[in-house]
Amino acid sequence: MSPINSLWFKWKSLRLPWRRSFLVGHDLVGNTYWEFKDTLNAGRFRRIVKPQPKIHYSDVEVSPQWHQWLRYVRPQPPSIKEQQDDILRRKRILVLAEIQRKRWETGQSQFDTPGTQQPGPATRTSDTALSAGTEAENGNRARNTDETSQGSSPQAKTQSWDGAPAAKEDPFFKPRDVPGEKFQPESWTPTSSKR
Repeated sequence: MSPINSLWFKWKSLRLPWRRSFLVGHDLVGNTYWEFKDTLNAGRFRRIVKPQPKIHYSDVEVSPQWHQWLRYVRPQPPSIKEQQDDILRRKRILVLAEIQRKRWETGQSQFDTPGTQQPGPATRTSDTALSAGTEAENGNRARNTDETSQGSSPQAKTQSWDGAPAAKEDPFFKPRDVPGEKFQPESWTPTSSKR
């Protein structure tokens, strides 16, 4: 900050009796925070933020510390050191999150069986179709290895007990005891409770 700006801030922050508004502080972006006497409630000060003149009101960003001060959650305004520490804390969190993301992508989940690894998150619709196809292939390979390890031949699985070829599983098969789409539950009628 330039010496002229610091002198202006000191002059505006003086609580002189004829002044209506007092400068309380500023943030690292350049927004200034003010207090002024409320005309309806003389014992309470109102708190506002004045953004830089070149910034549109929709683009104003208020830090959480200053937001707490504006909402009377904290009585004292945050210092410049506290605001700088908060920015460093945010940068550290981003670095740690990136490290954890890389660890998650390269590492294996503890819930996976040994030899399998979770697929990464799907970012495009084509990824979901590809991952579904590879999961089906992996499932078929796993079934084939299970069958060969048990000593049964693949032909025995495709034939029924009478020697006829087994029917393929129908994806639209619904058991008969399951209610259909038009099922409506009966209305409930309360009865007196037994004592």
